[in-house]
Amino acid sequence: MLGPLFSIAQPFDEQYEWTWDTTSYPWTLNLVRPSNATTCEVRFGKNQREIQRDIDPTGILNRIYPKGYGEGVNQLTIREANNGRPYLENAASIAKYGLIPYVWVDRRFEDIDSLKASAQALLDERSVPKVSYRISAVDLSSLTGMDVDKLRVGRIVRIVDPDLGTFEARIVGESKPDMVGSPGDIQLEIANKTENLGTTQADLERRQEINEVYAQGATNIDSHDYNDNADPNNPATIRFYLPEEMVRVNKLELTFETSEFRTYGKATEGGGATSTTTKGGGGTTATSSSGGGTTATSTSGGGVSTSTASGGGSSQTSSSGGGTQTTTSTRNFAQLNLVSGVPQNAIGSENYGNHMHEVQIPGERFNHSHDVSVPSHTHNVSIPSHTHDFNVPNHRHDVSIPNHTHSVTIPDHTHDFTLPNHTHEIQHGIYKLNSTPSRVTIKVDGNTVQHTSTSGQNIDLIPHLGTDSSGKVNRGWHTIEITPNSLGRITAQITTQFFIQSRGGGNY
Repeated sequence: MLGPLFSIAQPFDEQYEWTWDTTSYPWTLNLVRPSNATTCEVRFGKNQREIQRDIDPTGILNRIYPKGYGEGVNQLTIREANNGRPYLENAASIAKYGLIPYVWVDRRFEDIDSLKASAQALLDERSVPKVSYRISAVDLSSLTGMDVDKLRVGRIVRIVDPDLGTFEARIVGESKPDMVGSPGDIQLEIANKTENLGTTQADLERRQEINEVYAQGATNIDSHDYNDNADPNNPATIRFYLPEEMVRVNKLELTFETSEFRTYGKATEGGGATSTTTKGGGGTTATSSSGGGTTATSTSGGGVSTSTASGGGSSQTSSSGGGTQTTTSTRNFAQLNLVSGVPQNAIGSENYGNHMHEVQIPGERFNHSHDVSVPSHTHNVSIPSHTHDFNVPNHRHDVSIPNHTHSVTIPDHTHDFTLPNHTHEIQHGIYKLNSTPSRVTIKVDGNTVQHTSTSGQNIDLIPHLGTDSSGKVNRGWHTIEITPNSLGRITAQITTQFFIQSRGGGNY
């Protein structure tokens, strides 16, 4: 069973240690993380007999570009957690050994902080040459009984040597060449101590083999189409869903245009003939009575005498100005003819004979004129002090309303209405308004987009999508509303470019 047990730890990228307990049955085998504390010591002049150091500079790395889950532009990097820089570097190592860059890929990492921490640990380890030690020492623990003198695999040992200085490293192997003759002699293999227990101690080749079986994903493009009428009270509402498997949203853009409001018919069928009769009911007589006779009397009270006074007497004078003289000239006719004869009853007319006398007077004889002279004068009007008296004698007004009734009779009757059989044929077709909206309002998850034109292309919606506390776009439903300022038709398309994992719940 040893082979299958040891294979359990093969995919691990961390340091591990097998421990066991044989004090009880069945025996217990443990797979644990080794302690990172310094627990034993090898010191020159105390328990160190010989030390051999091997230095391998071929594995030096002083600038690392870490890459995690994904591929291409969707691969996880440390830019966002490293002030925009995609790499970590050791300036002292670069100054001493020159720039040695390395692209480190471990697709198991989906968290940026974990990726950066592991890359930093790897940089700390590989920025100096790889040093290993072979130490011949003496196991003094059986004599001193002190834990610091126990030299065992997995423990961190402090090595104090006058030539090499003081450093700490992990014991990765131990052996005793002569258990019988020299049980205290021990051979130790020691490698540089890592700074933490991250994945940086794993073999790079083995890690690559492990990563090859990890599910990654692919970049995809999805689109959502929309066509419908809209008005200020009923916006074009576009809903789309981002699944949890969507690792990154690279693009989410809106392209749309606005056209005339559209309808598809003009009339509907009327149905069969209909006759409707409404009946008024039996004859009805309504009578309203005014009650008994009524006499209304209004009395003005006692006599009233009213007097108005004009005040004291007053005198008014008007002046006509200076004297005035007017002359008129008149002629009534141009000539006057006077005719006379012998009277018929004159005695002895036969002695006179019948004859006529005519006298002509010229009109100039009647020419004459009238001269009127108005001297300067005044007119005086005097109003003496006086009063006006008006007397209303005591009296009253009487109005008498006799007892009476008002009668209204409605005879029994009906109202007939007949709708003849007819139909309204539907006029099929596409009918558009002759006007279009002049502006629109766009909202994404309730956030207003600064775009009011009635058309747009590749409008970036990512800054307006709902996000979580870390700024990552929420997975699940999202809503886009396009509201025109009048009746119109919205044609829109949402294009999404995203990176999605290939892990899922099934293969069907």
